[in-house]
Amino acid sequence: MRWTLMAVALLVAGPAWANAPSPYAGMTDRPIRALSAEQQADLLAGRGMGLALAAELNGWPGPVHVIELAGAMRLTPAQLAATQRLMTQMQAEAGALGARVIDEERALDTAFRDRSITPADLSARTSRIAALQGEIRDVHLRTHLAQAALLNAEQIAAYGHLRGYAGGAPQHGGAMPGSHRHH
Repeated sequence: MRWTLMAVALLVAGPAWANAPSPYAGMTDRPIRALSAEQQADLLAGRGMGLALAAELNGWPGPVHVIELAGAMRLTPAQLAATQRLMTQMQAEAGALGARVIDEERALDTAFRDRSITPADLSARTSRIAALQGEIRDVHLRTHLAQAALLNAEQIAAYGHLRGYAGGAPQHGGAMPGSHRHH
């Protein structure tokens, strides 16, 4: 009896599933179907896109938000200038890598669109894209390490509090081996 009810329920629900439009239906008009215009803009601008959450949520500040909070964190002029340079460098590196991701995604999309893709070609293309995405993440995470090295423990604690992370992130003191802490 129970199986019969389930079978009837599936038969009744089946046609509803078949007629439901795909959530991807509107994406077929995109120039690179796997990337929205916003994703492409983020990649080209070197924006974080959540790639550095492992650092951010564990008490390693990022330069974009440090600049926003510079006054409240009591950054010195030298710290602010160094942070601005760090942000510019990060955005340039990540943006250059992001442009390469876009190029690779465009080529992958074209290979599928013109039906020239092969299993070996697919593996090579997705490996290149994954490696580039890993490099972008590395740039963002390394920047958080460098940013923390520019700050003192009080500034890092203030950052966590101002960003709403108070009480959750361990304090690492801000200094990395071989770096100079600025007070």
